[in-house]
Amino acid sequence: MKALRTVVLVVAAMLAACSPGKKDEAAPAANAPVTIRFATDWRAQAEHGGFYQALASGEYAKRGLKVEIVQGGPGVNVPQLLASNAVELGMGSNSFIVMNLAQEGVPVKAVAAFMQKDPQVLIAHPDAGVEKIADLKGHPILLSDASVTAFWVWLKAKYGFTDDQVRKYTFNPAPFLADRRAAQQGYVTSEPYTIEKQAGLKPKVFLLADEGYPGYATMVLATDGMIAKNPAAVQAFVEASAKGWQDYLTGDPKAADALIRKDNPEMTQDILDQAREKMRSYRIVGGSEGAPVGAMTDARWKAFADMAAAQGVYPKTLDPKKAYTLQFAPK
Repeated sequence: MKALRTVVLVVAAMLAACSPGKKDEAAPAANAPVTIRFATDWRAQAEHGGFYQALASGEYAKRGLKVEIVQGGPGVNVPQLLASNAVELGMGSNSFIVMNLAQEGVPVKAVAAFMQKDPQVLIAHPDAGVEKIADLKGHPILLSDASVTAFWVWLKAKYGFTDDQVRKYTFNPAPFLADRRAAQQGYVTSEPYTIEKQAGLKPKVFLLADEGYPGYATMVLATDGMIAKNPAAVQAFVEASAKGWQDYLTGDPKAADALIRKDNPEMTQDILDQAREKMRSYRIVGGSEGAPVGAMTDARWKAFADMAAAQGVYPKTLDPKKAYTLQFAPK
């Protein structure tokens, strides 16, 4: 958490230094498209499919936007890209990231959430006597450093898990496969399929959101400066992205998949196809209650903040409304 705090403080300082009005900029030509560079949180994949669909189908262009998707990857820090004006908008992977920024007073807000359910799962062996998440008490669980200060907080509170269960997860399934008592983290759209394909093992999969985990995922982040300077462009991006997500999941995804594979040549069509099907079957984007694509609510953010504050992650005085705005989200 100390390292994350340092990064957040650096971002805050960078944003303060980049306040508007320090130099003259040429005014854009009348009716010229607004350039939006949008930074994702990882290499191109189906979990970004709605944005690529909106780009491929012209949804951004028809709303007066010239969008470039800036692919993420190891070492890419989206808040820092926002702070340095390297991008206009960025992706927030989960609610902890957004609340951490709010806690440190960084002027960045979530403006839409395109995954109503965080796709985080715990994965267990099918023959280990694990039928529900609670059965993992006492089992070794492979987690990344970021996860230990994120959804692990909720797991400990809900199920009584303890820190001595944690093992280091390096995004390699080999340690999990070698220990039938072990569980590991993953995305419902990714790791279960990879494990089944590589090891011929159909694992038990537990989606945290279906067990009550309240966090959003795949949020669009904007600086307060961007929101104040060009709210119409932010609104247009949210609306076009919502249409892109609807079309990616229910229409023809071929053009979007082609852009994804162009950005990330290591991606294969079978991985894209199964991930899209998982997003549909688990209702990752629409949510169990059929919320509008991209929607957020005060109630969900309060539930998340209350959960985290109860475990000492944030002070109870931290107002979650500092982390987001409902100005642009679909109602």
